[in-house]
Amino acid sequence: MALKVRTAKDLAKLIDYTLLKPEATKKEISKLCQEAKRYGFASVFVNPCYVKLASRLLKNSEVKVGTVVGFPLGANTFSTKAFEAREAIKLGASEIDMVINVGFLKSADLKLVQQDIEEVAKVVRQMGDKADKNIVFKVIIETCFLNQEEKVKAAQLAEKAGAEFVKTSTGFGTAGANLNDVKLLRKHLSDKVKIKASGGIRTFEQALDMLKAGADRIGTSSGVMIIKEAQKKLKAEAKRAEALEELNNG
Repeated sequence: MALKVRTAKDLAKLIDYTLLKPEATKKEISKLCQEAKRYGFASVFVNPCYVKLASRLLKNSEVKVGTVVGFPLGANTFSTKAFEAREAIKLGASEIDMVINVGFLKSADLKLVQQDIEEVAKVVRQMGDKADKNIVFKVIIETCFLNQEEKVKAAQLAEKAGAEFVKTSTGFGTAGANLNDVKLLRKHLSDKVKIKASGGIRTFEQALDMLKAGADRIGTSSGVMIIKEAQKKLKAEAKRAEALEELNNG
């Protein structure tokens, strides 16, 4: 994959700036949205109860509003997840990250896992068509609970159901994204499906490594910190490159 991150702004466009902690306040959500506009993040990700607020605060901006469905356990019923997705889109969400039923996958009941994903995918497509806009659908497979075979199978089921992204983690499991999982998913997904790495990504180097491994989007609550670090390091690299060029031309 050709990595197109030359500036901090390039990187910001690949970040879903996230605040999903249960104790998040309206004030914190407002700050999240202000920072997302200021730094040019791809989206903010908030819990469903804050979608309406975030949509109002980000109206007329390029920052999308995303939310989570069946979060963080994935153990809701099909109809509950479908209802959550429908309500969130009505309130203004344009990106939906849904958690699979990990227990069904561990039970090797793949038909139920497939149905679980498809029920939400169907709602996302229908609501998108109705509003005449593309609603991005991502499927969280929670890699920390899965063996290699299960990770691959979950990703393939997500692709079959029409997911645009497979996402590594909720950030609420026993571990977050790691490079080996991103590489594994990239190997077993077609080019049509992108990868969102999330969970525990807090530094510029971590974000860059995930992108180099095959991720297309980064989910993080440390977006501002990552961008500030990127600004410093990329600026220093640009200065070094400029000095070398002057030296060579001199």
